[in-house]
Amino acid sequence: MRSDNSKIKEIFKDLIFSKTEIKIIESVFHKVEHSKGTVLLRADDIVDKQYYIYSGCLRSYHIDTHGKEHTVQFAIKDWWISDYTAYFSTSKSIMNIEVLRDAVLYRLSKDDKEYLYAQIPHIESFFRKKLERAFAAFQKRILSNLSQTAAERYTSFINTYPNIEKSVKNYHIASYLGITTESLSRIRKELSAI
Repeated sequence: MRSDNSKIKEIFKDLIFSKTEIKIIESVFHKVEHSKGTVLLRADDIVDKQYYIYSGCLRSYHIDTHGKEHTVQFAIKDWWISDYTAYFSTSKSIMNIEVLRDAVLYRLSKDDKEYLYAQIPHIESFFRKKLERAFAAFQKRILSNLSQTAAERYTSFINTYPNIEKSVKNYHIASYLGITTESLSRIRKELSAI
């Protein structure tokens, strides 16, 4: 990561770093660029990295035993993505991560993250808060899948990911919502008629 304080300030909002701390962060955050269609992670891979999305769009998905894809997350600017089950448990990945729109990412390995915690302790609090918010969001999504109609889930999706429909295919959205593409088309028609 070339010296660019604005990127660090964007990733670590509200944190202030010394010049030495900035150099430490730059030494472990690695800028990578991937084109649409790139698969960053496949099921059964070892997971020791997470990615900050500076630009682009990615999705994580699982393929069940019948070959059906289930999109778990879309990741857009200022989001983080990984297979966190594998990342935290040191098991093999159950997810795949695909680049849906050309992306600029900042990659951080698990070892480098631990190094940051040791060198710059207030970064650990930053990541803990991110993790807490992500856990709450996933729990909220599970509850909505259990209790909301497909139309309500679609409306929530649009609120969470405004303008994403230009970047992703209909079957990606349908798999995220747990519905068919036909149902997605019907819901869109019904909502546009309101």
